[in-house]
Amino acid sequence: MIVGVPKEIKSHEYRVGMTPAGARTLVEDGHQVLIEAGAGLGSGLADEQYRAAGAQLESSAARIYQQAELIIKVKEPLAKEYALLQPEQCLFTFLHLAAAPELTTLLLERRITGIAYETVQHDDGTLPLLQPMSEVAGRMSIQIGAHFLQKEHGGKGVLLAGAPGVRPGRVVVLGAGTVGSNAVRIAVGMGADVTVLDIDPSRLTLLDDHYGNHILTLISNSQNIGDEVSRADLLIGAVLITGSRTPQLVTEKLVAQMSPGSVIIDVAIDQGGCIATTRPTSHDAPIHLLHGVLHYGVANIPGAVSQTSTFALTNSTLPYIRQIARLGVQQALATDATLQRGLNTLAGKIRHHAVAKALNLPYQG
Repeated sequence: MIVGVPKEIKSHEYRVGMTPAGARTLVEDGHQVLIEAGAGLGSGLADEQYRAAGAQLESSAARIYQQAELIIKVKEPLAKEYALLQPEQCLFTFLHLAAAPELTTLLLERRITGIAYETVQHDDGTLPLLQPMSEVAGRMSIQIGAHFLQKEHGGKGVLLAGAPGVRPGRVVVLGAGTVGSNAVRIAVGMGADVTVLDIDPSRLTLLDDHYGNHILTLISNSQNIGDEVSRADLLIGAVLITGSRTPQLVTEKLVAQMSPGSVIIDVAIDQGGCIATTRPTSHDAPIHLLHGVLHYGVANIPGAVSQTSTFALTNSTLPYIRQIARLGVQQALATDATLQRGLNTLAGKIRHHAVAKALNLPYQG
């Protein structure tokens, strides 16, 4: 199979869809690997490393898309990439179609086989390709929040660790999944006053068993959300419904009750966001201000730590890429239920229930 890896073009997206080691593995498997020149530079991976691994360097993304049967990316295609996608091609990347109706329409029109990293799902509900990036995003959310809480960056001037005789910063985490639990880990390590809310008591039990009285765990309901968000210095949105648009748990009225200079990091923004006042931002302009509260809505947080993120992501994606390349797309989907759950579009049809529901389009299994 011809496997193509174009350079990412999203603002400050420095990750790449495949490492030289991954390219070498595919070449050793008997496949042809096309890499756009410069695609790995943002992750510290030189063209020479890919060439030494047996990959073929191409001068442009257009040449990659024209030749490849399977396109491997990190982020969803942007509008300027739409024309490059070839009919019947297979696209394996983060898609987040529930918040991307235009991209969905294009994939249906071009009869693209769209397999989304974020919906590849094991029988037990875990998400093996989303998990490594969720771990990175969760940990970074606290680091980013601490940065913007500093007065010179627009925040209220609160140190999350506090100081002797001074209370620590209050961190509220909505969601106790992979993002939320990793945010809790870093916030506790910094010495913050941490509250985490979730609708699943078993998730809260795991965190309570691990951290004990270092955190407060609460069932997520409107009363508890209202009480905790209004007093938060740093609010982390870490809610996920696989494949679907994220429910908005925090209203604008509640955001207006937060004290000026508080910070919101909505990690769920790529699925629509769980806070009513957040909107997508970029690494170029990461913050927008509303009701005196700083909102951070960058959808590709892990791209800022590209070397760590590229290796963490491709460690997880490569086994599935090898499977698709070895068996062909249709056979790989037919023989692996985990990969099958990642299928979002096929032959002009939406093949994921949550995506269809979010976009109010028919599901055609």
